[in-house]
Amino acid sequence: MSLQSPSRLLELAGQSLLRNQSLTISTLDELPREVFPLMFTEAFSMRRCEALKLLVQAWPFLRLPLGSLMKTPHLETLRAVLKGLDTLLAQKVRPRRWKLQVLDLRDVDENFWTIWSGARALSCSPEAVSKRQTEEDCPRTGERQPLKVFIELCLKDSALDECLSYLCGWVHYRSGLVHLCCSKAQNYSMPTSSFRNLLERIDPDSIQELEVRRKCSLNQTRKFAPYLSRMSNLHKLFLAFGYDGELYVSGLQQFIPDLDSPFLCLSYPQMLYIRKVSNIKEHLEHLLRYLKNPLEAFTFCHAYLADRDMECLSQYPSLSQLKELHLIHILMWTTNLEPLGALLEKVAATLEILTLKDCQIQDPQLRVLLPALSRCSQLTTFYLRGNEVSTDALKDLLRHTGGLSKLGLELYPAPLESLDNSGHVNWEILAPIRAELMRTLREVRQPKRVFFGPVPCPSCGSWPSEKLDFHLCS
Repeated sequence: MSLQSPSRLLELAGQSLLRNQSLTISTLDELPREVFPLMFTEAFSMRRCEALKLLVQAWPFLRLPLGSLMKTPHLETLRAVLKGLDTLLAQKVRPRRWKLQVLDLRDVDENFWTIWSGARALSCSPEAVSKRQTEEDCPRTGERQPLKVFIELCLKDSALDECLSYLCGWVHYRSGLVHLCCSKAQNYSMPTSSFRNLLERIDPDSIQELEVRRKCSLNQTRKFAPYLSRMSNLHKLFLAFGYDGELYVSGLQQFIPDLDSPFLCLSYPQMLYIRKVSNIKEHLEHLLRYLKNPLEAFTFCHAYLADRDMECLSQYPSLSQLKELHLIHILMWTTNLEPLGALLEKVAATLEILTLKDCQIQDPQLRVLLPALSRCSQLTTFYLRGNEVSTDALKDLLRHTGGLSKLGLELYPAPLESLDNSGHVNWEILAPIRAELMRTLREVRQPKRVFFGPVPCPSCGSWPSEKLDFHLCS
């Protein structure tokens, strides 16, 4: 007669109860908690809805990570779990074994089922099990808290799937008892009005990242402002509204109901991305003034910055601790760049990535930036492609980077002397100029990855790589 391991005996006991359909709440109250994950996975795989409903009512853990089991949405399974929760929520006196606080429908935390499965039970030390039990059994203080239901939102269809639709309806009729939570919400296809209705069901404090890509009029996008203003923990916001073939990104003119209280919706992001906003000149100063916390990353592209707009960049605390600054396709050839130099001075101790791409910066403007650039001691990446500078200006720039020991990637434009009448690179002329520029650079520091000219190289298609120090295409 062979001896069964304790974990295997638990598994067999759970399977026997399920198959004999003899499962009751009183039976579950007498079972050790270690058997619940085993029985739940078994009931889930066998689609035993009544058993799932009972197991939820007696669930002895703080969390039920259903999403990591339910890879594909299954409405009947979800209904069974929610019916079990309904039984609990309807009770005025909390059952002795009820510890469940979170139903997690995200595809995360597979370790829970692995750790508590029979296959892993013996590999867990008594100390580890005891620690888990202590953590799970921590008493809750205060009033009875609402049950939290966590979901993932990545909406690629115009309507909700049947599971999410059923869940939203279930939450709606249990207001105050259940909070629907979503840390990251993405909408690619759902109509704007429908998405706003969905946001009404979600606890706004739970949303940390919001991404919306929808074709709609600017009048429609203004209606997002009240929802965004309630998202107190929002730290990443990406709003792209395509209209008439254009892409408008971020919450600027779209979300200004009036200028008495502008940008309440953008108080807490850590990253701000602005692209193709037509009337930015009217609102940039207001935006930077009303951002409450310093940004970590600021991206501004496909727009025009007047001198007054450029001055705004260096005046407000919201840009004082940047780690990344990206200015792309910003026409600067007539712009005074002294304010940009002042901004670089301000962020010299924190800036790690600087992109000045396709800005038509010319020699005098570049030289204005050099003193401040030389102090950016944390800089790891510098991108200057797409600007109109000479060999001498590039040499001055390289000499000013002597103290930037952390620079790991540098991308510079081909100097004007190497361009033909149509603006294309003459590679025979560029080759000796690049060699000369590299000698200048090596006089002040040892470079890592440096690229002069178009990227990727039109001749060989190469990009800067970990192994590439100086690219020279024959």
